[in-house]
Amino acid sequence: MRIPIIAGNWKMFKTVDETVQFIEAIKEGVASTDVEVVICAPYTALDAAVKAAKGTTIQIGAQNMYPEDSGAFTGEISPMMLKDLGVSYVIVGHSERRQIFKESDSLINKKVLKALTTGLKPILCVGETLEERESGTTKDVVKVQTVAGLKDVGKDQLTQVVIAYEPVWAIGTGKTASSADANEVIAYIRELVSELYDDEISEEIRIQYGGSVKPDNVEEIMAESDIDGALVGGASLKPESYLELVNF
Repeated sequence: MRIPIIAGNWKMFKTVDETVQFIEAIKEGVASTDVEVVICAPYTALDAAVKAAKGTTIQIGAQNMYPEDSGAFTGEISPMMLKDLGVSYVIVGHSERRQIFKESDSLINKKVLKALTTGLKPILCVGETLEERESGTTKDVVKVQTVAGLKDVGKDQLTQVVIAYEPVWAIGTGKTASSADANEVIAYIRELVSELYDDEISEEIRIQYGGSVKPDNVEEIMAESDIDGALVGGASLKPESYLELVNF
């Protein structure tokens, strides 16, 4: 049985103090949930987040990393640095990294592979733009990104990967793919995994939906057969809102 996973992606929000206050505010509310609870904080708050979450079921993730242990890569953070802090997850290939920072499928794949060999669990993001959706190429785009992102990932490693389907046009816009549409694409991603590996592993891998998920639509989204969680932006920034999400 796939355990649902709700991951909050804070993006470029929250100081160290705000992070600690947030985690203190949700500790009690997540204690009895059957959902895997993940907070992806900014780099500067990761150490404080890990320490604040100690002794709870809350897991801490990073929002990005560079696929080398060390080196002359000014401004970058290595997976070894994240592991040293006690981080469990790392978001890879978020649409903002693809769109704003022009990250390629090849670079994203290197990050996936490096995260896995370092002992981090990558949340691999895939999704189409509005133009691609309107032109009817959603599945083509998602196929390219999924196949490229999982290149050379072994079957024994795949259960450590979470895939997040996040249509670019629904990120921070207030627009959300209908639960049925989201489920259709996620079911297609599951079919791709089956073709790349086998049916058994495709039934084990968790696939989230991301894109303007809020307390008022999370229950409908999570009721779909193939959706195993959510990658949440704005609605994960307030403790009361995040608690509603994880206790859908």
